[in-house]
Amino acid sequence: MLANNKKLKPPFNYKTIVLVLLIFFIFIFSFQRVGMPDIVDRLYEVTLDVIGLKETSKISEGLSRISDEMWPPAIETKKDINLILNFDASNLPFYSYIENQKVQLYETNIETLELESREEEVLFLVEPFGYLKVVIIKIIESIEIAFWASFIALIISIPLAFYSAKNYTPNRIVYYLSRSIVSGLRAIPELISVLFMVLAFGFGPAAGIMALGLHSAGFLGKFFAEDIENADKGPQEALQALGSSRWRIIKEAVLPQIMPQYIAYILYILDRNLRMATVIGLVGGGGIGQELKGRFDLFEYGHVTTIIIVIFIVVFIFDQISAKLRNKLIGNSS
Repeated sequence: MLANNKKLKPPFNYKTIVLVLLIFFIFIFSFQRVGMPDIVDRLYEVTLDVIGLKETSKISEGLSRISDEMWPPAIETKKDINLILNFDASNLPFYSYIENQKVQLYETNIETLELESREEEVLFLVEPFGYLKVVIIKIIESIEIAFWASFIALIISIPLAFYSAKNYTPNRIVYYLSRSIVSGLRAIPELISVLFMVLAFGFGPAAGIMALGLHSAGFLGKFFAEDIENADKGPQEALQALGSSRWRIIKEAVLPQIMPQYIAYILYILDRNLRMATVIGLVGGGGIGQELKGRFDLFEYGHVTTIIIVIFIVVFIFDQISAKLRNKLIGNSS
């Protein structure tokens, strides 16, 4: 027998049952509302197709058609020499040549008003690596967007971080104002803010830099402020007891503690901005994303494949560099 005849509480009661049922009905309602049954059906069809119990499925057909059009990657450019201003056949770009091709032209017969086709030989300037060069220039622009956006975010976030830290803010009004700015910058997604930046700066890298920079400043401001607040108070109180100035306390007692984490945050934001720089180009933020959207709209999937491959290579290389740099800098700091 239990001491004092205390009864064991049941593992659940009617409130728990009601809560579980409520969650279950919300789950079912949401499952239906967002179209999850259709996703399950499509995945079921694909599974049957893969294991050979069904001839084909809509997803398989769509992916197969796109994959066929996406390969091989397009790395060359061909331009009609009649459309090139001041074309000089004796001064061709490096490693390019002129190719004679037959093209199908369509025109309306004036007498019959019917569309007729005819073949015509056209001279093209072929650059074997012309499009690859265009993609490389665009990806460099995306890297520049990510770098400058991260730099702007760092400049904005440092003062916001100290004003957002309870132990270093001048007063409560400044504290809540800084916190509100940090939250506001972080709350607006880049794909939304870039639409407003396009109105202000026009299409191109400037809009992308400002959109990414302001959004990243919100993240860095929050992370930096929390690290400042959570820094060990012992060294700070020791310097304060010696009559040190606030700047000296920050320099000698706060920064050495938070610097390794700051480096990790900055490298993370730079890595994130590099990825997002390829996305915001889809809505006018410049860089490789703008080129990707243009080729996709023209159904030039071979060019899309080239862009995706280059993006993957650049992101992979940056990941390796970032990891080594993070380990070296943080290791030296600690």
